[in-house]
Amino acid sequence: MDRRSFLRTTALGGGAAAATTLAAPAYAQGKRKLTMVTAWGRGLAGVFDAAEHSANMINAMSDGTLEVEIKAAGELVGAFEVFDAVTSGQADMYHAADYYFISQHPAFAFFTAIPYGMTATEMNNWYYHGNGRAAHDQLGEIFGLKSFLAGNTGTQAGGWFRKEINGPEDFNGLKFRMPGLGGKALGYLGASVQNLPGSEVYQALASGALDGTEWIGPWADEKAGFQEITKFFYTAGFHEPGAGLSLATNLDVFNDLSPAHQKIIEVAAGYTNVWSLSQYLMNNGSALERLKAGGVKVLEFPDSVWDAFGEGSQKVYDEFLGDELFKEIFDDYTTSMRQSSGWLTVSAGAYRAQRDRVMG
Repeated sequence: MDRRSFLRTTALGGGAAAATTLAAPAYAQGKRKLTMVTAWGRGLAGVFDAAEHSANMINAMSDGTLEVEIKAAGELVGAFEVFDAVTSGQADMYHAADYYFISQHPAFAFFTAIPYGMTATEMNNWYYHGNGRAAHDQLGEIFGLKSFLAGNTGTQAGGWFRKEINGPEDFNGLKFRMPGLGGKALGYLGASVQNLPGSEVYQALASGALDGTEWIGPWADEKAGFQEITKFFYTAGFHEPGAGLSLATNLDVFNDLSPAHQKIIEVAAGYTNVWSLSQYLMNNGSALERLKAGGVKVLEFPDSVWDAFGEGSQKVYDEFLGDELFKEIFDDYTTSMRQSSGWLTVSAGAYRAQRDRVMG
């Protein structure tokens, strides 16, 4: 019995089982219409842009024979309900950060980010020229999904705080928004970790329901308005060094598409993956300068905090490495990361250090 068949008989595979009850595909005048639900509020900077870009590319490349209709978070289902909506057949595809679904399986974190994990470049190396895409397929098969990377935020910021962080003890009791395995690691430092959809974070921070939050980086955070509430901003975090976004289609729906339409979805996702990363990297520098000019205090965590992040991260990995699939992907992921990092450090890393020294 394969994993998908097995999990269809368990609580873990409940969503996949429901996928067998899909209604007939929606056709109208020779067109195939797909509903995309997203984890993003409509217009949420960067992340909704990536979802919209994917949909627009699919629509354009199919010459109208494949039409994707986007539903922002809350328009059909809630931000964290998109996984169940697609596996059950309520919607055809989702755009989200897969680490929102670690309650389904912790290995989904690998396709967004894990603590002290891959940068965007390292992620792409693993995904497109290593075993990353095959692992995404293997995991998706369990739940009845066909998934592709379709966006990357680049290295995310450490976040916004009401006060400076001088040591690990400052996280004890701190009400902080951080999803994924990074949030679990922060919990080991004593933080009260919360996982809120992006569109709800500003209000929670403004009301005092949160003492701090991470979101993405200078550009997206500025758009969200966090600088209106707090002025302490940490530029580097341990939790999402190159956060991927995913476009996932119900596997039965995907298999029912023509090979040409399947390839269009794949190509649209792949191009969006590059386009999205460039959007963030192009905008972050100027946004950071505006934040500084507006009185934001830009900081870095002290080494003692980085060490505590590492200890918390190791406890998280110890928690999940007993799962066979998680360990299989973790081992391959970390091997690929070391291989990529070895060259990047002595080539691009050394070059950038010298460029900054010589050219200023």
